[in-house]
Amino acid sequence: MEQTDVQSAIIRFDDVTLAYGDFVIQHGLCFDIMQGDIFIIMGGSGCGKSTVMRSVTGLLRPKTGLILYRGMSFWDADAATRAQTMRDYGVMYQSGALWSSMTLKENVALPLEQYTELSPVQIAEIASYKLALVGLTGFDDFYPSEISGGMQKRVGVARAMSLDPKVLFFDEPSAGLDPLSARLMDELILELRDSLGTTMVVVTHELASIFTIADDSVFLDPKTKTQLTTGNPRELRDHSEIAEVRTFLKRGEK
Repeated sequence: MEQTDVQSAIIRFDDVTLAYGDFVIQHGLCFDIMQGDIFIIMGGSGCGKSTVMRSVTGLLRPKTGLILYRGMSFWDADAATRAQTMRDYGVMYQSGALWSSMTLKENVALPLEQYTELSPVQIAEIASYKLALVGLTGFDDFYPSEISGGMQKRVGVARAMSLDPKVLFFDEPSAGLDPLSARLMDELILELRDSLGTTMVVVTHELASIFTIADDSVFLDPKTKTQLTTGNPRELRDHSEIAEVRTFLKRGEK
């Protein structure tokens, strides 16, 4: 695969193998995530999409290969450098992972309380602002149980944004949502990327989302346990010579 210059990629996978013990999940991963792109990690069930995200967010060390962040080998850096690098990341988990006993504002404020020395007043102002960015003005004092699933996911996005990350990671952001809420989530991702310039990495198998938001992607194959291709999903759908990729991206078509 033709590689771009390291300095133009915010994240690079360089011949990465991911495994749990001796059980290989994916091998030979080589792709770049470019600054400001919405990058999709896609593939069929069980291909290892979430495992790839775990590896790049500092939760799973690769068995072999390098994961580079702005040209620096993340897993070869010392613990302090890795911790500082992870401050550049924000993660929205599939379930939302909100604390049910906390208000929405308190949930969003939690990373600010843990990782900054801002005053309580400053933290409260930032948390309210982040909720406003995701369309939840006026919901500061609501609890997760008092809002819809789609709104809970928006709170998860607001919390992931609390420390102004350079890269936002989304794990199946549309999972469990009705079509309208899923479309609104896609629109939110696009709005945030366009307004903030944040790089987005999205794990998903939802075709509507893939074709709506993606700039670039990697396609993971569960059979061969490696990537089959990279590129814009719309172009892959229309022009890929790989049958598995076309089948995945054209499923449901008559």
